[in-house]
Amino acid sequence: MGHCYRIRVATGAWLFSGSHNCVRLWLVGERGEAELELQLRPVRGEKEEFVLDSPEDLGTLQFVKLRKQHSLVDDAWFCDRITVQGPGTSAEIAFPCYRWVQGKGVLSLPEGTARLAGDNGLDVFQKHREKELKERQQIYCWATWKEGIPLTIAANCLDDLHPNVRFHEEKRLDFEWALKAGALEMVLKRVYTLLSCWNRLEDFDLIFWGQKSALTEKIHQCWQEDDFFGYQFLNGANPMLLRRSTSLPSRLVLPSGTEELQAQLEKELQIQPPNPSFPTPTLFLPSDPPLAWLLAKSWVRNSDFQLHQLQYHLLNTHLVAEVIAVATMRCLPELHPVFKLLVPHIRYTLEINTRARTQLISDGGLFDQAANTGGGGHVQLLHRAMVQLTYCSLCPPDDLADRGLLGIPSALYAHDALQLWEIIARYVEGIIHLFYQKDDIVRGDPELQAWCREITEVGLCQAQDRGFPISLQSRAQLCHFLTMCVFTCTAQHGAINQGQLDWYAWVPNAPCTMRMPPPTTKEDVTLATVMGSLPDIRQSCLQMTITWHLGRRQPDMVPLGHHKEEYFSDPQAKAVLSQFQTDLKNLENEITARNEQLDLPYEYLKPSRIENSVTI
Repeated sequence: MGHCYRIRVATGAWLFSGSHNCVRLWLVGERGEAELELQLRPVRGEKEEFVLDSPEDLGTLQFVKLRKQHSLVDDAWFCDRITVQGPGTSAEIAFPCYRWVQGKGVLSLPEGTARLAGDNGLDVFQKHREKELKERQQIYCWATWKEGIPLTIAANCLDDLHPNVRFHEEKRLDFEWALKAGALEMVLKRVYTLLSCWNRLEDFDLIFWGQKSALTEKIHQCWQEDDFFGYQFLNGANPMLLRRSTSLPSRLVLPSGTEELQAQLEKELQIQPPNPSFPTPTLFLPSDPPLAWLLAKSWVRNSDFQLHQLQYHLLNTHLVAEVIAVATMRCLPELHPVFKLLVPHIRYTLEINTRARTQLISDGGLFDQAANTGGGGHVQLLHRAMVQLTYCSLCPPDDLADRGLLGIPSALYAHDALQLWEIIARYVEGIIHLFYQKDDIVRGDPELQAWCREITEVGLCQAQDRGFPISLQSRAQLCHFLTMCVFTCTAQHGAINQGQLDWYAWVPNAPCTMRMPPPTTKEDVTLATVMGSLPDIRQSCLQMTITWHLGRRQPDMVPLGHHKEEYFSDPQAKAVLSQFQTDLKNLENEITARNEQLDLPYEYLKPSRIENSVTI
């Protein structure tokens, strides 16, 4: 009597996930292996079931092996997962895949239980993970984009990327359609304004149409108000710059007529005496002529635009996430629990960053065309920002304490970021404690230690001098480091990315460039000076198009913690993920209830709006 194995094969639901090629499949157990006689032809979005009768009991199943056969066309197949129900049991054994099967080689899928590295060279799983890492380290190589900047994936173009880290077809089509739609909108706006004047602030209304949010409309109405100007630094597109002052700069000289303000500041802050080695800068005040004060605020908003896009968006989220992604692919095999924890949070990151380097921040790219730090200034700014890229700066409890923003009721980003940090930390701790029962196990995990060193010493360019660990000595230290990784790739990017569509669509509120030098006197500022400084029609249209493209909600967006891929097969790990989702839902309800009481709701850190990885 044979031994019956019921095999279920799930194919991805993406376009072109199925294949017209035949696929051979066989099971490998500790006592032998058996091939499925029927060669399957995978169909997109389908779950197909087969029965294999083996004359022998294969024992505990260890691998499912796949080989796709083709004669003329290699029609790649995206396999989600394979489950097997063995003889005499109702339990299913899972073999996660979630990758493309192509070529004629054999793909071995290990049974999905997460395992740490063993020291037994005869262990079949140990041999598999060593072979896997050797292959991955040849595929995912480091490259230097700019000296002194975090390393990137070695890919000069999209075709250099491995198919497993590329956009799925729906994502690619939407991304490229959005670029074309944005380009068309720019052309229409240029044609519409071809015979129009560009000498009044109201002329920006000529291009203020297309994709807009309700908040954008409010910004359009209120952008010149001082309260609104200040609010943006607390809860706007870039809430990372504001910090509590304990002293005033030595170059600040308060003019006559501000004695009351000076007395108040002397009570609250340490006022340093003027430094004679520096020229005294012009101090702009709300009591100045309206256009002078407006132009001064525009310069501040323009400076914030550059810092936001380059330091806090590109460097602190995109490039850090890319370092985490490359190090994870190079150092952690698919069986490692930390790989299973992190892999949903690095989806699409390598492709979106490669697109940025070849289209957005490349020589002659969109940033060069629109921003006043283009043409090389952006690289200089990134070099300066690297000094401030510390481990603490990526951890909200430390960063917010350092900036003096804890306990401020109106600091909504700060409040939500701390809540999310705690929820992510509990999730990470729940997973890690399942596999690391003692600190000794953390210290003795060679793959984990290599991953940590790869991030700090290699990817982040010797960042141990900025507080990043080069080794992990305890469960607590590992959990903190992983919480930083997940938070950066999800919540922090969400907070920094989403606000572009709201706060930058009305160009005068946050101009991407300034076309004249900063004013040195107040009396000479005219409307012509303001309009001559703000972006021209072409630059304004480009800013609106780019920020819409980058800030819009993605059609295939996966909310934080709600990936469909089942990398963990352990019921305990699944329970931890389920609790994570419950905690996120509870926070969602809290934020929704709070926002109903606010004139300006803060929604960028609502869990349902946070993408599970850096994908745009």
